[in-house]
Amino acid sequence: MVSYIDYKQAPLKYTGQIRLFDEEAFAGMRKVCNLAACCLDALADMIKPGVTTNEIDRFVLAFGAREGALPADLNYRGYTHTCCTSINHVVCHGIPDDKPLREGDIINVDVTFILGGWHGDSSRMYPVGTIKRAAERLLEVTHESLMRSIEVIKPGVRLGAVGAAIQRYAEGERCSVVRDFCGHGVGQLFHDTPNVLHYGEPDEGPELREGMIFTIEPMINLGKPGVKVLSDGWTAVTRDRSLSAQYEHTVGVTATGCEIFTLSPKNIFFIHSA
Repeated sequence: MVSYIDYKQAPLKYTGQIRLFDEEAFAGMRKVCNLAACCLDALADMIKPGVTTNEIDRFVLAFGAREGALPADLNYRGYTHTCCTSINHVVCHGIPDDKPLREGDIINVDVTFILGGWHGDSSRMYPVGTIKRAAERLLEVTHESLMRSIEVIKPGVRLGAVGAAIQRYAEGERCSVVRDFCGHGVGQLFHDTPNVLHYGEPDEGPELREGMIFTIEPMINLGKPGVKVLSDGWTAVTRDRSLSAQYEHTVGVTATGCEIFTLSPKNIFFIHSA
């Protein structure tokens, strides 16, 4: 049985309880999530053929440092980079390196900053130059599945409705939903309760309550949903080598619906192919 707790009464460690946040916390999340969104906006002009993911990683580190923010990924469970960069058939947790991006690639950049004790977590997809129609369609389906899931959020709804909205749309578009990874509670902790599955039934899971904050980050494949993690212990790839895409927002449940903390200030969260 899931229990809920006022975040001010909870220790700063994982307890398995769902934290409920107030307006002060929402203000902190708005600030750090806006920083993450601004960083992802700035990457839009940078990501092109010939750029390396290590260059992207260094850019993200410098962007946060200018605002006094720390990268949550760096040294997290031994991870040695600032962000994750997942290309083509990499589902998530791709490690930056010196290999240049190529025309036609698709890449997800996942950024989490820590500012004032709050974590701002978001990711989005970038087409590298001109991409094939199949790849662009995957990006469209993945983005739409995320936005449809956000539309169902309000107090009293079960968390399973979020995953059900993603699964219903993505599978209806003949794509598959990765089940090996999920969204998560976030705030003063990087990863917290609840786990946010990207599939399921509307009447499953804990009840959404005002003050909850969590990420929704569906990973959608053009092929089958199977995933494997490479020997580096981080990089997850599709078993059938099909393309994979992911978009991620951090949201807070309000009295009447939800607030998206990671909206793009330039309104370029979804970027069309060149």
